[in-house]
Amino acid sequence: MVRRRNSMSKSLTAVLGATLLLIALAVAAMGQVQKTTVTKTEVVQNPDGTYTIVEYPVGKETIVTLNPVGITATGRATILRAADGTTIKVNLTSLPTDLTALNLYAVDPTGAVNLLGPLEISNGVATFTTTTPMTKFMLFASPEAALTAYDASTKVFFRSAVPTGMTVIPIAAAVGEQVAAATVTGDYAAPMLGIPTFKKGDDTKLKINFTGAMEGARANVFIEPHKNGKMTEVRMRFHELKEAPKGTSYILWAVSPTGEYQKLGQIVNVKGRNEAEIKSETAFDDFGLLLTTENVTATTGTIIRPAGTRVGVIQLVP
Repeated sequence: MVRRRNSMSKSLTAVLGATLLLIALAVAAMGQVQKTTVTKTEVVQNPDGTYTIVEYPVGKETIVTLNPVGITATGRATILRAADGTTIKVNLTSLPTDLTALNLYAVDPTGAVNLLGPLEISNGVATFTTTTPMTKFMLFASPEAALTAYDASTKVFFRSAVPTGMTVIPIAAAVGEQVAAATVTGDYAAPMLGIPTFKKGDDTKLKINFTGAMEGARANVFIEPHKNGKMTEVRMRFHELKEAPKGTSYILWAVSPTGEYQKLGQIVNVKGRNEAEIKSETAFDDFGLLLTTENVTATTGTIIRPAGTRVGVIQLVP
C-alpha cells in the first residue's frame, strides 16, 4: 500500500513538473512576442529633406503641394513655364488666425534666394500670382520679409514638395545647408559667347569644332537676341550630318555662367539623313553652347543636363 502511494505521488509530481515547464515555456514565448520591435522606414524626397529644386517642363501646368512646416494648414502652387517666363499661382488655406504676413521665395540651383513677393492674407486664406524668368527652383513661404539665405535656421511655414515624376536638382554651390553634389562625368564646360554684346534683332553666325562621332560634319549656328524682352533665339543647321552612334541622339545645350543647362533641342539621326535643324530660345543673359551624344532612351524628357559624350563646342567666327 505504501509502495502504491509512493508510485502515485511520483506520477503526480512528474505531471505537475511537466505542466509547470509548459507554463514557463508559454510565458517565455509570450514575453518574446511582446518584445518584438517593428522598425519603420521613413521615405524622404531628397537626401537632406529640405531642398526640393526641380526643373519645370515647358507648356505643361504643374501642380505642386506646399507642405506646411510647424503649422496646420494646406497649400498648393500652380506653375506654368512658357518660352517668355514662368507663371506661379499660390493658394494657401486654413491658415492660423494670428498669421498676418507671409512672403514667397524661390531658391535656384546655386542656393540663391529670390523674393517673389508678399502674399495677401484674408480670413485664413492667402493668394499670390507672379511671373519669373526662373525655370529651376523650389518655393518656400516665410514671415520674414528680407531673407538673403536659406538654411537650417530660416523660419519657414511652407515648402514645395517634389511633383510626381520629377527629380531633385542638386545644389551647385549651396548656401547654408550642405547637399551632396551630383556626379557628372565628362567635361561640359563651354566658353560664354558674350550675348549682351550681340546686336538685338540681327543674326550672328558662329562656327563649330566637331570631334568624335561628329568629326567632319558641317553646321551653321545663328544667334539672335530679341529686340523686345530677354529671350535669345538659337538656330543650328546641320549639313553633311553624320549618323549618330546606335542608340544615341545629338543634343544641343545652352550653358549659363552659373553652370545651369538648358536643352535646346535634339536630333535622332537615321541612315541617309544628312540635313537637320534645331531651333529654340533661352532666357539666359549669357551662355555657351555645346553638342553631346546622349542615350536615346533617356532623351524623352528625363535628361536635364549633359551626361554623354561631347562632340562639339560652338565659338565665334573670327
